[in-house]
Amino acid sequence: MKPLEAPSEVCSLLPSSSRVDLLERYAGWLAGPGIERGLLGPRERDRIWSRHLGNCALVEPLVAPTGSICDLGSGAGLPGVVLAIARPDQAVVLLEPLLRRSQFLAEVVDDLQLSNAEVVRARAEDYASTRPSHRTVVARAVAPLDRLVGWALPLLRPGGELLALKGTNAPSELADAGPALDRAGVLDREVIPLGRGGNVTHAVRVVSPGLDHAGPEPAAEDR
Repeated sequence: MKPLEAPSEVCSLLPSSSRVDLLERYAGWLAGPGIERGLLGPRERDRIWSRHLGNCALVEPLVAPTGSICDLGSGAGLPGVVLAIARPDQAVVLLEPLLRRSQFLAEVVDDLQLSNAEVVRARAEDYASTRPSHRTVVARAVAPLDRLVGWALPLLRPGGELLALKGTNAPSELADAGPALDRAGVLDREVIPLGRGGNVTHAVRVVSPGLDHAGPEPAAEDR
């Protein structure tokens, strides 16, 4: 797979040059098979870094430094593969129900040798029945927030966090989801602007009811 060179602002977010190499190879997957197989539109080829990988890299500093991560509705692996590259010491589940997308993710994980990433083909509701206990759930372009929280909260341990990447409508989505969050007992919620200039996105942060997010560390099996 032909790599795509990463811009300097993205390189600065990764811990080593070897991780930058992996991200560039992943960019090649998105620009090649990702578009050929319809996971991204053909017009996205010139926006792989600015609209997709750069956008996803912005959420990395918000992710807890310990505990497992679940990318809900992973699709082409955004932002889950980016986080698996940036956080090699944390387990990342790429949760995706569709076969075509799951196969693409499995090929990417195998090619990049991401030993910390696991592709799980399942709907969120079915995966929740296995009683996962993730520290962080991330999601990008999956569903409106009021529906998304219903899928995400059962995947989180108490005090875990949902980080949903949203556009400029993030504040209104959070307001619309207020009743659903109230019913679920969620008290801690906020919109966090990310980026600057032409690369601005928003993360909606929702903390699962229970232990305070800054409280006790997760059990060893959840790390």
